[in-house]
Amino acid sequence: MAKPIRKQARKSEQKHRSLISEPLPLGRENYFILGAGILVIVAGYLAMLEGSVEGFLPLVLSPILLVTGYCVVIPIGIMYRKPAPKGPAVPESLGQA
Repeated sequence: MAKPIRKQARKSEQKHRSLISEPLPLGRENYFILGAGILVIVAGYLAMLEGSVEGFLPLVLSPILLVTGYCVVIPIGIMYRKPAPKGPAVPESLGQA
């Protein structure tokens, strides 16, 4: 007598297949924005390397660059999506037959 196939095994197999076949959630534009964010963060850390303790770069510019990179550019790079292409608009007078 054959063993019955469990439904859970089928569901997990289908879930695994769907995860493999789905495209990556981030597009090319996202990676460019994330790269720009990393460059802004690196620039912020490089501004901190200036030798003076009370200079403009380490006290003012560096925190601005780091906060901008971590809190603005990186989240935009993660959440950005291309706008959907707009189809041909149907005039309202034609749509109300």
